[in-house]
Amino acid sequence: MKQFNALLSFAFVFFLMSCEGPVGPPGPPGFDGLDGLDGADGVNILGTVYDITGDFTAGNNYSFFSVFSEDAPELEVFETDVVLVYILWETVDDPGGGAPIDVWRLLTQTRLLDQGILQYNYDHTFLDVSIFLEADFDLATLAPGDTDNQTFRIAVLPADGLSQARLDVSNMQAVLDYLQVEESRVPEVIRN
Repeated sequence: MKQFNALLSFAFVFFLMSCEGPVGPPGPPGFDGLDGLDGADGVNILGTVYDITGDFTAGNNYSFFSVFSEDAPELEVFETDVVLVYILWETVDDPGGGAPIDVWRLLTQTRLLDQGILQYNYDHTFLDVSIFLEADFDLATLAPGDTDNQTFRIAVLPADGLSQARLDVSNMQAVLDYLQVEESRVPEVIRN
């Protein structure tokens, strides 16, 4: 009896595996494009990086915005994407005699001044980035070197694949390499 049940079960499973249903409807058409790598052939979902320079003033409440649709219109930012902001902290001489070397620091950055503690900070949505100053003193007492002509680098990294990349986001060159962007090709937006 056990052999008969096993044979009947095998036949039933074989019968179910050989059944096919009707073919479903076709899926929606995809976007036309080449490879999606440079943004020229459609929406760039691979991330981007760009610089923004501006002044922190009382008139702008010591903050300024970068709206992705205006400053990086080829980029589509999703809520799951990672948005990082770096400040151009200083420029140092190249010991080899070449061009000066930019030193970038990932925000939030804190400075201890005579007046108190100053922080360069940011927040973001999938629409924009707000870069702003926070302090435990009156921001109007800041020197122009702390507020004027400040350059920030905004990097938008797609969440897909980022967790497996083991990327050191504090290293600007590692971020540029991950995004396959050359330093000389980083676009700049001026807010002055």
